[in-house]
Amino acid sequence: MTTEIATFASGCFRGVQMAFESFFNDDTIEIKVGYAGGNVTYSDYRKVCTGTTSHAEAIQIKYTPSDTINYSNLVEFFCLMRELTSLDALAPDVSTQYLSAIFYHSPEQEQIAKRVMDEVQNEHFWGQEIYTLIVPASEWYDAEEYHQKYLEINPEGYACPTQFLRWCISHK
Repeated sequence: MTTEIATFASGCFRGVQMAFESFFNDDTIEIKVGYAGGNVTYSDYRKVCTGTTSHAEAIQIKYTPSDTINYSNLVEFFCLMRELTSLDALAPDVSTQYLSAIFYHSPEQEQIAKRVMDEVQNEHFWGQEIYTLIVPASEWYDAEEYHQKYLEINPEGYACPTQFLRWCISHK
C-alpha cells in the first residue's frame, strides 16, 4: 500500500505531535515536527521565533491510508486541535510561527481539506470566519532533534494549553 504525507500547522508543534500520535496510536503513522510555509531557504527554531522567516511550527505525518487513518479524518482531527478563527495566534502567543494552515500535497488533498473545512464552518462556526489557510505544501524543514517527540521524552514539558483534545486523549 502507498504511503502518503499530510502537513499541518496548528501552533505549538510539541502538543500537536503528542495529540496526533496518541489519538492515531498505530504503527502505520509516523510524525515529525518541523517548519513549513516560510520565505527563506532554511530555518531553525531560533530563526522561526524571530517572526522574520514566515515559517510555521508544523507537523508532517507519513501514513498508510486505511479504514481508520485517511486524509479526511486527519483534517477533521486537525480542526479539533486549534481555534480555527485565529490565523497567527494561539492563546497568549501571537506570531507567524503559530499559523493555522493545511499544506496539501495533491489536488485530492486540497479538495478534501476544503470540503472538511466547509463542513466545519457550516456546522460549528456560523457567523465566524475560519482563518485556516489551505495552501500547497512548500519546502519542509525538520525541527531540531530535541523537539522530536519532545513531550514523550519530557512529559512535564510545555504544550500550549489551547490544544483542545488533551483531555480526550487521556480519556479515550
